[in-house]
Amino acid sequence: MKYALIGCGRISPNHIAAAKANELEFTGICDINEEMLLEKASEFELRDVLQYTDYHEMLEKEKPELVAIATESGKHAEIALDCIKAGCNVIIEKPMALSLADADAVIQAAKEKGVKVCVSHQNRFNKSVQKIRKTLEEGRFGRMFYGTAHIRWCRNENYYTQAKWRGTWEQDGGALMNQCIHNIDLLRWMMGDEVDEVVGMTDQLNHFYIEAEDLGIALIKFKNGAYGIVEGTTDIYPKNLEETLYLFGEKGTVKAGGQSVNRIEEWRFADTQDKPEEVIAEFAENPPNVYGFGHTPLYADVIDAIQNDREPYVNGEAGKRALELVLAIYKSAAEGKAVRLPLEDCATVDFRGRFDR
Repeated sequence: MKYALIGCGRISPNHIAAAKANELEFTGICDINEEMLLEKASEFELRDVLQYTDYHEMLEKEKPELVAIATESGKHAEIALDCIKAGCNVIIEKPMALSLADADAVIQAAKEKGVKVCVSHQNRFNKSVQKIRKTLEEGRFGRMFYGTAHIRWCRNENYYTQAKWRGTWEQDGGALMNQCIHNIDLLRWMMGDEVDEVVGMTDQLNHFYIEAEDLGIALIKFKNGAYGIVEGTTDIYPKNLEETLYLFGEKGTVKAGGQSVNRIEEWRFADTQDKPEEVIAEFAENPPNVYGFGHTPLYADVIDAIQNDREPYVNGEAGKRALELVLAIYKSAAEGKAVRLPLEDCATVDFRGRFDR
């Protein structure tokens, strides 16, 4: 399967490694920054992969079947629509878009063109998360009471100066949209997906050189009667502390932690189907960074979805739900009141000036 990558930034090594591991025919790599493009091509020995600074030219000449989009967030939807128009299946880095209208446009275009859209919420493929999900689907939790997502990370000024789009409303959003959306996706997915209302608060406590928030806190009421709590920040000193997901049910309690919810740390169920110490020992991955090991199985799933004409495990609708929840928190925080879902059109740019001093 012919494959191409658009964007050679911070997350691109995971996409390159996943493409290689799945033996895709790597035909093109693109970035408007030639220095970054050459650096990645050299680092990963992409000698036979043609290099482009214009993705339109790459799409026309290489005609890839699958394209991964790993640019700044504000360009995701525009590039995805161009790729879909060219007949390409797409893997879009999170978030899939920065507005609900753009997310809908991508989903609709893919349906009309008959191609697949996958959003790269790769933590769904963590072994720990897959174990929890299987247990949830088996009904071992009983009725779900509530869940919590904690993302306690550090991002310093150097992180933002490396790429001027970071922390802007037009191209990124803040901590919730960039750093926390993976765990927000997991929380919504695990707690029943359908949200009734959201109450949120956001603030900019320490990063006065960006436009968006560095702290977000939210209370979520799901349609099934369960609740969710989100706590996300990039203010932790002096380095990343944890990304943790708790699930509390009538008959089960689980805690997944580590750098990217890659370890099961608590496993308590009323039944005796498995031994907690064995589960904790088995599901204890230790990835080198917060991106985890999920890109390779995500790619394998997308390839299979294309070949067998089915929806990817993390499709466009799943990507939209994660985006919608973050936007709902932003909207609630800005308006100072609860927000009901589904949202009408909403976008990060709606919150320009929120933290202007």
